[in-house]
Amino acid sequence: MRFDNSRESSNVEDRRGGGGLPVGGRSIGIGTIVLALVAMYFGVDPGVVLNQTAVAPSRVEQGRPAAPADDAESRFVRHVLAETEDTWRQIFRANGQQYVDPTLVLFSGATRTACGVGQAAMGPFYCPADQKVYIDLGFYQELKSRFNAPGDFAQAYVIAHEVGHHVQNLLGISEKVQAARQRAGERQANELSVRLELQADCLAGVWAKNADAARGILEAGDVEEALRAASAIGDDALQKQAQGYVVPDSFTHGSSEQRVRWFRRGMESGQLAACNTFQGRGGL
Repeated sequence: MRFDNSRESSNVEDRRGGGGLPVGGRSIGIGTIVLALVAMYFGVDPGVVLNQTAVAPSRVEQGRPAAPADDAESRFVRHVLAETEDTWRQIFRANGQQYVDPTLVLFSGATRTACGVGQAAMGPFYCPADQKVYIDLGFYQELKSRFNAPGDFAQAYVIAHEVGHHVQNLLGISEKVQAARQRAGERQANELSVRLELQADCLAGVWAKNADAARGILEAGDVEEALRAASAIGDDALQKQAQGYVVPDSFTHGSSEQRVRWFRRGMESGQLAACNTFQGRGGL
């Protein structure tokens, strides 16, 4: 990625390395997350998996806002977040709406959020209650080493996906989906979750298209990096790696093919209208 014409966002909190409060449990990586999720799918207590595979004590960061350290990783995050801010402000303005910037929180192990205690085991996530994106940057190492999806644009895609959830929150989509999930059975609720996640992938593609058109951020191979990342974290790929087989009815994020397809659709069109994953079964 090129950041020649890119500013750095000021909406980043760095909670890494703080004192924090000890919590029951351990700090774990995405591989353990996969095993725990699969355990849940089959009625097994995920705590058993987490306890067996934990490697180090986890602490809850106190959550006091702090300026991010001036290391390469935090500078990269600030650049990417600024790109999402500039792009979504422009898109919202063109549609007669106002974009509200989210805050991105860097943490290590675990941290307090308005949605409860967030842990590295959850992977990057968005909390609509405080409009913050949370990332333990150790996830990027897992993405590279365990899932063979390296590259700076693969990392940017992860941030853009979570910011996509923020866009859904601002547009009222997340609230509607949550209400529908509460009325639905388990299978339909999972399908709604898949559609929400695929839309966030599509919105990440919309961001990439518009940011590149405005500021030329993409380099050769960047899109391929994002597609590899999207494919690597599809539900079928994660389940097959962890369990050896796939249970489609338990999908909550979408298959590798779906995630790649919807990111590509957003990237090719650059339009919000292209990301209606809720229109008919053909959208899946």
